[in-house]
Amino acid sequence: MKVEINGEKRELPAAEATLAEVLAALEIEARGVAIACNDRVVRRSEYARHRIAEGDRIEIVRAVAGG
Repeated sequence: MKVEINGEKRELPAAEATLAEVLAALEIEARGVAIACNDRVVRRSEYARHRIAEGDRIEIVRAVAGG
């Protein structure tokens, strides 16, 4: 399945993946992360249920502390 993640076209191995599975495949922990799928913010509690479809645009933003 082809999707766009943070502006980069990617091929996901699963025909139907959830946002939680996408994060796991990218080795990103859900804590401290915000995700928008097709310009709609998805709550962290929905990551395991939110299915990704062919052509979806996913933006993953990671909170970073520092100064």
